Amino acid sequence: MHDFFIGDRKIGPFEKPFIIAEMSGNHGQSLDKAKALIDAAAAAGADALKLQTYTPDTITLDVHQGEFFIADPNSLWQGNSLYNLYQQAMTPWEWHEELFAYANSKGMLAFSTPFDLTAVEFLEQLNVPCYKIASFENIDHALLAAVARTGKPVIVSTGMATQAELAESVQVLRENGCKDLVLLKCTSNYPARPVDANLLTIPHLAALFDCQVGLSDHTPGVGVSVAAVALGATVIEKHFVLDRKGGEVDAEFSLEPDELKLLVEETARARDALGKVHYGCTEKEVASRVHRRSLYIAEDLPAGAILTAKNLRSVRPGLGLPPKYLPMLLGKALKVSAKKGTAMSWELLA
Repeated sequence: MHDFFIGDRKIGPFEKPFIIAEMSGNHGQSLDKAKALIDAAAAAGADALKLQTYTPDTITLDVHQGEFFIADPNSLWQGNSLYNLYQQAMTPWEWHEELFAYANSKGMLAFSTPFDLTAVEFLEQLNVPCYKIASFENIDHALLAAVARTGKPVIVSTGMATQAELAESVQVLRENGCKDLVLLKCTSNYPARPVDANLLTIPHLAALFDCQVGLSDHTPGVGVSVAAVALGATVIEKHFVLDRKGGEVDAEFSLEPDELKLLVEETARARDALGKVHYGCTEKEVASRVHRRSLYIAEDLPAGAILTAKNLRSVRPGLGLPPKYLPMLLGKALKVSAKKGTAMSWELLA
């Protein structure tokens, strides 16, 4: 596993998590709304904007019955054919260059998920800094080979893929020149339940494929993403929308702008909190040591007095002998008198 750059952003386990704001079809076919989404993502502190590059004809067939029709009553998109859904959700290709430039002007990187070879060819003309492969395409070896041959970093969602399928896909990527790879744990359900996230897979993926790992998160809120960072995720991808009640195609499992800001802040906190294996005082704790418990004289005592559990106590602050010496000191005589509140020391003993 090694660090690498996407554009000017360093990706690695000791870096702030790389946060990808996924616009998908939440622009609702409005270029102005797409730009407003970019404004919101930039204001929230996201590192990158991601689009999806397809047309209905590059992703499915113009067929509206049978398996090409979404009949599942549990699907957000029930009652649509795949063709009509993708027609509604696609980002017009003629918008890409303008949206990429707009995102760059707001300080974000911008790239996309290609869904076929024509999309890769198109995105190469726009000089994207990396490629994302969606879960549903992670078994498409021709597509994987095409993005690998660009020599750019590749981020792959692992939703639905078996360990064997992932091994094949990673082999295809590496044999075709991919050196910088991130595998994203992903649950391809919309919205996904946290109980199905299985985040313990993240360190296993990293060890199995010797690459960086992350999370493509379709669960509500930010808690699952924060937990992923604690388990080693270096990249987090989340769909976002201006208003979850707006009716856009992916709105129900997308973050609103204030939540996206919270995601950026809390994943960065989680990364900072991991730190390193450490015992003893941190720099900030040194001053607190004075408030530890220690042994103090608890009554005014004359010289020769015998120390008891009543007149020698473990209390705060911490300038006396450590409490572990209390059994050793009980029954001993004082060499000198000592007032109540005197820190116990060896010099007081006869």
